[in-house]
Amino acid sequence: MDLSPILISMKTASAAILTTFCIGLLAANWVVKMKSEKAKMIIDGILTLPLVLPPTVMGFFLLLIFGVKRPLGKFLLDFFSVKIVFSWTATVIAAVVISFPLMYRSARGAFEQVDQNFIMAGRTLGMSERRIFWTVTMPLALPGIASGGVLSFARGLGEFGATAMIAGNIQNVTRTLPLAIYAEVAAGNMDRAMKYVIIVLAISFVVIVLMNYFTFKGQKYLSKGKSDEFKG
Repeated sequence: MDLSPILISMKTASAAILTTFCIGLLAANWVVKMKSEKAKMIIDGILTLPLVLPPTVMGFFLLLIFGVKRPLGKFLLDFFSVKIVFSWTATVIAAVVISFPLMYRSARGAFEQVDQNFIMAGRTLGMSERRIFWTVTMPLALPGIASGGVLSFARGLGEFGATAMIAGNIQNVTRTLPLAIYAEVAAGNMDRAMKYVIIVLAISFVVIVLMNYFTFKGQKYLSKGKSDEFKG
């Protein structure tokens, strides 16, 4: 069995989750702090759009952006000799775009569940907004954020449509696990495809277990917080 699809998928998903995690947190915190509800609804709709659009449509948009004959793609190629399409970088970009809404919405939901009394207490004590975010908001929202991170990692690992559109199915370069399964089935190699499917199933099971764990920890933490507040 060719191990390159496994290695490429893990490398792609790892690079994607690092990017998605940081951008998702910043975007979620920005939207939560918006004063205008109308602006919040519009921005939220734009950021969530990749979640509801078919991945092939997002891949089409990525081709319009990074294609070698498009302004950005041509600029990167002419001035930096960087070709995005049909490269490993393209697999990462596709995974980031598709998995971003899951990280963003999980982080936003976690931030919105943070008790505002703790934030107000921090402001009363003279803490800066940055310090409040890292020492108050983040620890309280961590279970939900972690769950979103795990889910985003799995989504990036299983991305197919956008990856096929912008990165192609190049062996040892852009062939991820989903693309390898498709290629083996198309070639009639059902036994090889089954081996890849079993690997994906195993990873997906681990992801579900981790999600349930973080969800349980979050619910337990919130229940404990409410109980302590009631006693107080």
